[in-house]
Amino acid sequence: MSSTLFRTKKIEQSILDTEEPEHSLKKTLSALDLTVFGVGVIIGTGIFVLTGQVAKNNAGPAVSLSFVAAGVACGLAALCYAEFASTVPVAGSAYTFSYASLGELPAWIIGWDLVLEFALGTAVVAVGWSGYIRSLMDNWGWHLPASLGGREGASGFGFDILAAALVLVLTAILVVGMKLSARITSVVVAIKVTVVLIVIIAGAFFVSGANYKPFIPAPQAVPAGGNLNAPLIQLMFGWAPSNFGVMGIFTAASVVFFAFIGFDIVATAAEETRNPQRDMPRGILGSLLICTVLYVAVSIVVTGMQKYTRLSVDAPLADAFKSIGHPWYAGVISFGAAVGLTTVCMILLLGQTRVFFAMSRDGLLPRFFSRVHPRFRTPHRPTILLGVIIAIVAGFTSLSELAELVNIGTLFAFVVVALSVIILRRTRPDLHRAFRTPWVPVIPVLSVCASLWLMLNLPAETWLRFAIWMVIGFVVYFLYGRSHSRLGREQETAAAEAAHPPNGTTR
Repeated sequence: MSSTLFRTKKIEQSILDTEEPEHSLKKTLSALDLTVFGVGVIIGTGIFVLTGQVAKNNAGPAVSLSFVAAGVACGLAALCYAEFASTVPVAGSAYTFSYASLGELPAWIIGWDLVLEFALGTAVVAVGWSGYIRSLMDNWGWHLPASLGGREGASGFGFDILAAALVLVLTAILVVGMKLSARITSVVVAIKVTVVLIVIIAGAFFVSGANYKPFIPAPQAVPAGGNLNAPLIQLMFGWAPSNFGVMGIFTAASVVFFAFIGFDIVATAAEETRNPQRDMPRGILGSLLICTVLYVAVSIVVTGMQKYTRLSVDAPLADAFKSIGHPWYAGVISFGAAVGLTTVCMILLLGQTRVFFAMSRDGLLPRFFSRVHPRFRTPHRPTILLGVIIAIVAGFTSLSELAELVNIGTLFAFVVVALSVIILRRTRPDLHRAFRTPWVPVIPVLSVCASLWLMLNLPAETWLRFAIWMVIGFVVYFLYGRSHSRLGREQETAAAEAAHPPNGTTR
């Protein structure tokens, strides 16, 4: 039984599967498209919100160092993703990588994890986008009924019509084709990056050196907690992260890390890239580098404009400009945040549909969903199914308590990909690698350690919910996936032919 659970799929077979006419995706993306996708999904609510929260509560002006630390942790994982995405240019990202190295059951688990991660991420971002749009509408004097804004009205009914509508519109765009998605993303990302540059350039004229003192505030102990909302590391070892000081910088890094989530989604588009061996590493590493530089610059400017103790937690960038008498800039920032979340939502939905498509092509989910559209060459069936489900979830649920599942799912994927690089280097040293992660196994091991450290800083309640979802995944695999596995059936057929060759003799 263990041999079937950990059977691996040859990389050559994975690549061969992408050439089947009914199951092949259209190759249209370039390195620039991939970089735009990466920047589009990484720059979201994190840069507009988290800066003020962690500066005020954890790191002070040294929050810029927290962004550097988080960027380094993501960079370690990005190097591992770049090797795999260029070597195995197949849809599915970490799912496909683990299938080639760890085996079928681990691949199923990581795929099941990614489906949840991207689905919840899409819904949460859609709800956040709806909030920004409603705020702008209120400023213009347009008011949605409470029952259509995600809040219960007089009838006791509440449905977020804007969040649901956004998901459905983006679903239609993804069905039509990746190139259209890339063009729309390019326009929106240009707006979003322009807004970030406005913050950096305009804010630099209002920086006061006095606001940087002290750059690293004196450390403060965090009270011990014994509930499930406390970090898991605190419940396990009785150690609580500190606010401020050097340790406060790393505590803040575990929070701002979530502002970087998204570069891994670039790997899901490997199969739709014209030259993945060259362009995937450029797209993954390039988008991460650009966003890290922007994040650090923004954090330096904002903490220089306003004393960290007075920064807003909800909208630090916009409120910093309000505090110095420039509300016009605050309006531009709010508009940029609303527009920017559009691409975040679309690319998260893109990532989920590609993982679902890859799993169905392997038979672990119904093969019905692995057929592509005859004209657009996109996986339209899973895109429509998942788009409708997520639209309903986003309409009825705020998902605030489930948002951290997105984070633990991403970190879990980072761990799996890093381990897969080490394993595949040993099992397939002959494999051509257009990009090689340097210093293996040192870099992958450091990536695993960094990801595990950040996971331990998540609340225990998040771990509990994650464990429940994984248990459900095991049940689905053993009831359906294992018996319908395409790889399993091919191996059974080969074994039967070997035992009973055409001439009637047995071996």
